[in-house]
Amino acid sequence: MKRIHYRSVFLLLMTAAAVLLLVNICVGSVNISPGEVFGVLGGGGENAVHRDIVLRIRFPRALAAAVLGGALALSGYLLQTFFHNPIAGPFILGISSGAKLTVALTMVAAFKMVRQPGSGLLIGAAFVGAMISMGFVVVMSGMVDRMSMLIVSGIMIGYICSAVTDFVVAFAEDADIVNLHNWSKGSFSGIGWEQVAAMTGVILTASCGVFFLSKPIRAYQLGESYAENLGVNIRWFRVVLVVLSSILSACVTAFAGPVSFVGIAVPQLVKYLLGTARPMLMIPACFLGGSVFCLFCDLLSRMLLAPAELSISTVTAVFGAPVVIVVLLRQKKGRAGER
Repeated sequence: MKRIHYRSVFLLLMTAAAVLLLVNICVGSVNISPGEVFGVLGGGGENAVHRDIVLRIRFPRALAAAVLGGALALSGYLLQTFFHNPIAGPFILGISSGAKLTVALTMVAAFKMVRQPGSGLLIGAAFVGAMISMGFVVVMSGMVDRMSMLIVSGIMIGYICSAVTDFVVAFAEDADIVNLHNWSKGSFSGIGWEQVAAMTGVILTASCGVFFLSKPIRAYQLGESYAENLGVNIRWFRVVLVVLSSILSACVTAFAGPVSFVGIAVPQLVKYLLGTARPMLMIPACFLGGSVFCLFCDLLSRMLLAPAELSISTVTAVFGAPVVIVVLLRQKKGRAGER
């Protein structure tokens, strides 16, 4: 029965991802029929304008939302495993904001030299910022007794980095400030095939690395002493978790800016759907769930106030924040029951 349930959940997630991917390509200021979309993707398509809309704008954007959404959910799952806390995530802990700051500095410097920063440079800059913020959070975790104080520290570092980023963006050239402003608020718009190829290569490689850590992660979830007895080097294992989580969240920030609550909400929703915390199932399910969540939110961000567009973080917060509240209430209820 459990296998049937797991297969049903995966089938549901894959179907939802495929349907939302198609809907994101079809729906917009110019509606395109599914048949015409399939014709364009098959190398045909009689309408040149529709072909350009599909291949140059909507298809790469939809793929980016799916890939980056999966990466963000997986990054949140790793952080929740690392800190043994269900509300740990790259946005809450300030990791996304640290990556956002270093990317903004890199972009402004590149624009002043009249050049477009490459994908590799942006990912590298975001990774450095994510690692610096993550290092601060790890240091704080050894200094505070309560996890709530760690979360507060992460939120404060996030606000500091965001404030400095806004200050940096204010000094950008007038021609570039609109793009920088949109990116700093979170958006999947303007992503092309070069960026999609770069992010997909990095994220899939990191995701495979996470999947190969399924057994050590399961042992770590059962307790550090238990994991050590099974031969897991806790020190290096924690380092690997930090690096992989930072790579995944850095890729998201480099191309789409900070995206809120996906890393917290999706792992909790997926765990509820599966009814298990086994990493062998949670890791691919989190990636699929993150793709579905971001595809859905990106569709709403484009359509709710069309032709104007909302930032992706505005929509993800609407759906993600209630999940965090429910998790906190369940934690409080559980502690009250223990007393």
